[in-house]
Amino acid sequence: MIKAATKRSLENMPRRGSGSSMAGVDRNALERDRRLYMKELFSRLSFLLPSLAAKRSVTELLDQAITHIRQLGEKVEMLNKQKKQLHQGTGSSSTDHQDQTRGIRSCSSTVLTVRELGSMLEVCMKIGSNKTFMLHQVIQVLEEEATQVASVSYSNIGGIIFCTIIAQAVSPRIGVETSTVHERLKELIF
Repeated sequence: MIKAATKRSLENMPRRGSGSSMAGVDRNALERDRRLYMKELFSRLSFLLPSLAAKRSVTELLDQAITHIRQLGEKVEMLNKQKKQLHQGTGSSSTDHQDQTRGIRSCSSTVLTVRELGSMLEVCMKIGSNKTFMLHQVIQVLEEEATQVASVSYSNIGGIIFCTIIAQAVSPRIGVETSTVHERLKELIF
């Protein structure tokens, strides 16, 4: 939707040398239109970024956009690595994320990872068919640890349960103690 609106805005943006004579067009009006157009584009960009401050300069906005895009790229790479690890059946985490991730693997092919993503918490579980799994108990543990569950992804493939839970800290200032959550969930599903 935004791409279509931006495309329409680009089509409506006056251009030099478009075949029409510039004699009748006031340069001040063109500059004003260009500035309004740029302001609209920066406003859209600001809307798409996580807000830290209400008012940002253009350079701060562009710096934040670059940083945010890099972080998203790193997150995609990390999630692809984690997906590959889960498909291979290994629970070991990469060394560059060991401080944020705690993983464990048992011989019954159960995998648990708990990762802190700012004020969010991501819990990924792979549970073998020989284990009893009660999703409501996992959610109860997360709520007792001062989080609100934002989303749950759950699938059963060949008797193996894959579950990803995203939870938001009730108080972002305080956050969530991932090691406590990990230990409590470990007791529950292992």
